Amino acid sequence: MDKVTATTVFESLASAIRLDVYRLLVRKGPEGMVAGEIAGTLDIPPTNLSFHLKALTQARLLTVEQEGRYQRYRANIPLMLDMIAYLTAECCSGNPEQCLDMRPASGCSESLLPPIHSTESKG
Repeated sequence: MDKVTATTVFESLASAIRLDVYRLLVRKGPEGMVAGEIAGTLDIPPTNLSFHLKALTQARLLTVEQEGRYQRYRANIPLMLDMIAYLTAECCSGNPEQCLDMRPASGCSESLLPPIHSTESKG
């Protein structure tokens, strides 16, 4: 991921409505939701939602697929994981073991945090 993509993603998620939409679609996973379901779940007027869905799709945070007269939206999970990796790639100057004491304070799943590489030799 490059800085331009990361900035675009952050700018798109800077809206509370878009953040709610994205988090809802992350919860739904590969199933996604059609626009009407999203509007109903989040109590957002369809015309307002359309604007936000377009912004999220342009930022590549969502994919959209036509299903008859409906459009199904899905969170772009690989992009989200790339963003997490981008943000954590330089953790503690590339030495995430230095941050070991901070990990329990995070609500993030251990599986999503950068791996800890032991600096001790095994022998």
